[in-house]
Amino acid sequence: MRILLVEDDPLISKSLEKHLCEHHYVVEVAADGQVGWEMVTAFTYDLILLDVNLPGLDGIQFCQQLRANHNETPVLLLTARSSNTDKVLGLDAGADDYVVKPFELSELLARIRVLLRRGKACQPVTLKWLNLKLDPSICEVTYGDRVLHLTPKEYRLLELFLRNQHRVFSRSAILDHLWSSEEAPSEEAVTVHIKDLRQKLKKAGAPSNLIETVYGQGYRLKQAAPSSSKPATRTPQSQPAIHQQTKENLTTVWETYQELSRDRLLILERAAAEWLENRLKQEQCQKAQEAAHKLTGALGIFGFTEASQVAKEIEEIFQAGGVLNQKKALHLAGLLTRLREVMEQPKAQTSNGQGVIGNGHRVVGLKRSSGEQSM
Repeated sequence: MRILLVEDDPLISKSLEKHLCEHHYVVEVAADGQVGWEMVTAFTYDLILLDVNLPGLDGIQFCQQLRANHNETPVLLLTARSSNTDKVLGLDAGADDYVVKPFELSELLARIRVLLRRGKACQPVTLKWLNLKLDPSICEVTYGDRVLHLTPKEYRLLELFLRNQHRVFSRSAILDHLWSSEEAPSEEAVTVHIKDLRQKLKKAGAPSNLIETVYGQGYRLKQAAPSSSKPATRTPQSQPAIHQQTKENLTTVWETYQELSRDRLLILERAAAEWLENRLKQEQCQKAQEAAHKLTGALGIFGFTEASQVAKEIEEIFQAGGVLNQKKALHLAGLLTRLREVMEQPKAQTSNGQGVIGNGHRVVGLKRSSGEQSM
């Protein structure tokens, strides 16, 4: 399945891209609404993940323009705005669903699966072909009682055949479905992946020609039933490998983009200092709101849920404006101190080894001190 992710925050986009690729989706990323629009007019996608707060063409305008051009690709909005008015606005613009930042990865994946299933109600959740089974919910492939360990491309290739069981796919069509526009391999890559997939199927007990060649046309699942296979049985598969990979990817992304989060914190600290001296300009205040807004969503990706809420509170303080009296200044300083503690965390927070977007973890050092007053 091919997904277009339109998100201007590299911290969020890179994390989501890694998560989705781990779950065998082909992901292309656009850093702003206009680039996303150009991509969606040039290529076909199964789903669009769309941030609302985008430079240039924002998410609401993107949706309206998409539907005005009779493009019915499912759209899942990513928004930090939780009010009913904002949700209704997005749905009325043509979005199919939304999630509010920070959100749990499991919820996002579930909503993606629901949208991809819409219009395909007759399609089983578990894809089957004779003794071959593919369970998209846990990314597991079995033949009889044997679990197949496939690469992401091999998994997507097999899923493509199982979702279109009587269709013949040419090599160019397979390239269009499984590779992003940036990768652009030759058709020989398809031949290599077909060969490797056939070998793994054969080792599991499947006929060597379960994926058959239709000469002059391409490939498809063999239409005749194999005769020597055992009845299919369900072999439970644990998730530690996927969870460990997610954990490692979260840590890598956090370490790579940690400096970006620190830069945003610096914007907030400088704006607070200027505000305290009654020198805060409207432009600087707006930049502070944007920095806090992005931190709200990004920190949630790495499990810093309370820190995400702190960033949201800081955003609301700058939005409210007014006079920064001593009480308000002390409260703002306390919030900024908590965020700085999070910026120094060397690793992303995880729960039971699973990658989480806003998982409810509390971060050490973020508890409100007994002497601090709340707004």
